[in-house]
Amino acid sequence: MKWSTACPDWRERILAGDSLVPIEPLFPAKAADAMGVFCSLQVTDLPRKEDGSWPTLGEVVDQDVLDLVAALFGAEDPASGRRLIRRFMLLISKKNGKSTIAAGVMLTALIINWRHNAELMILAPTIEVAGNSFEPAVGMVRADPQLDALLHVIENRRTIKHRVTGASLKVVAADSDTAAGKKAGMVLVEELWLFGKRPKSAAMLREALGGLAARPEGFVLFVTTHSDEPPAGVFKSELEYFRDVRDGVIADPETLGALYEWPEEMLEGEAYLDPKHFHVTNPHLGRSVSTQYLESELAKAQRGDGEDLQIFLAKNLNVEIGLRLRRDRWRGGDYWDAAADRTLTLEAMIARCEVLVIGIDGGGMDDLYGVCVGGRERGTNRWLYLFKAWAWPEVLERRKQIAPLLKDFEADGDLVICKDVVPADDDYELPQDIAEIVDLVREVKDSGLLPERGAIGLDPQGVSDLTDELVNIGIDAEQLVGLSQGFRLMSAIVGLARKLKFGQAVHDGSRMMAWCVSNAKEEVGRQSVMLVKYSSGDAKIDPLMAGMNATKLLELNPEAAGNSASPYRERGLLTV
Repeated sequence: MKWSTACPDWRERILAGDSLVPIEPLFPAKAADAMGVFCSLQVTDLPRKEDGSWPTLGEVVDQDVLDLVAALFGAEDPASGRRLIRRFMLLISKKNGKSTIAAGVMLTALIINWRHNAELMILAPTIEVAGNSFEPAVGMVRADPQLDALLHVIENRRTIKHRVTGASLKVVAADSDTAAGKKAGMVLVEELWLFGKRPKSAAMLREALGGLAARPEGFVLFVTTHSDEPPAGVFKSELEYFRDVRDGVIADPETLGALYEWPEEMLEGEAYLDPKHFHVTNPHLGRSVSTQYLESELAKAQRGDGEDLQIFLAKNLNVEIGLRLRRDRWRGGDYWDAAADRTLTLEAMIARCEVLVIGIDGGGMDDLYGVCVGGRERGTNRWLYLFKAWAWPEVLERRKQIAPLLKDFEADGDLVICKDVVPADDDYELPQDIAEIVDLVREVKDSGLLPERGAIGLDPQGVSDLTDELVNIGIDAEQLVGLSQGFRLMSAIVGLARKLKFGQAVHDGSRMMAWCVSNAKEEVGRQSVMLVKYSSGDAKIDPLMAGMNATKLLELNPEAAGNSASPYRERGLLTV
């Protein structure tokens, strides 16, 4: 058999309300048997019908979601027992019955499973989320006398056991139970976005899914909303993979996702705020969630702080959180993405610029050490920015919530997690961050593009060890500038945002900097503007502040020490 799980026309489908599952079940008879069970399960957390019975999953679940469930169960070859599509994802907004769907899928799998003593598992990030899945499953069992006779509910262990096959469905909370030693062949992972915030989730999930290797009928289904912060860790990596399969970038017929998210053009135009589009990521609109409810919650979130709106958009409208969704964000964030140029490297900066300056923002052991090389591009006078950061392992321990993100930035090559000291000469050694920053400054200095005055701008706090080493490589006192922070950076904060808006500033487009920009909160006083972190500790902006320091130096129209031909002098604008 040959099939493709790609859905390249998903944008048209999602706007029209059509199914996001591009294939029919591979084995229709298997799908029909399973769907007969799934659709008959009763949902006891909804109001009873007029005849006194509970509504069933077949009555409350949208057909598009039913298509994904049918594809899952219809992928098992009845002749060999092997499941030909094994990895599934349902990315859907809150209030669309995620936990109920999860309970129904796994209860159906337990009922139709043919392997004796098989282990099935719902893996949840917290005890509360585990309860959200276990309680609907228990309700489904007890609402049907036949199921109640067939299945034994063990509430204190969050387990449902099949009395005939001995197979069991366990709901496991990752914050209280360990996945080590589990041999589950069928696994549903709830709220993958929360796992993405945890530093060791990738290893834990690998352990939890290890049973699939020995169970050819096995599968994993990820059911999740979007994260209320930029995607990170295992959530980010899985989401990107499922997207690539959906878009046809990766050909993987064993992977299938139904991702209810916004086409790019609707994100750009903020079409998600228009109630007429709420159906895009809410397939159960009019059933488990109403337009009136979403409108009311949106209005409340818009009256609250930026965090309220951010959480609502991520959870109820499935908007991926990026740069432009915080109400009191730095105004330059609105234009940041459009100004990205991933071809920018230090070599490219040296080749393209007539002058280079360096901004530096140091921090403590649980902060980032940010460096920005800023330059004026030859011929266009655009300002170019290249960023890099260093951190020590302490930040991964003290700021566990952002550890997965920092690991991602390390993999990108934009952040260095330091491990060593580096010999400076025969007499002493340097910490890795200081040594590598000095090497970077030396390379820029050797290019002849550093100005004789105002070449390196630093936040004066906590950089004494660095300034000593810069002097050792020939950086003199006139080239080092201590820049006052806070509202005194106002001209850079406002000016750089303006240059980004009008295409006169370009940056290296790193994910790290997109994250730092999203963390920057603009505080406006009566006569001042300054940037602060959205939250103390986890919201790092050090590399961005290094960029503001570099901007302050570029504002002075510097001239490279090794290049006397300045376009400002040629045009009569520079006379000294």
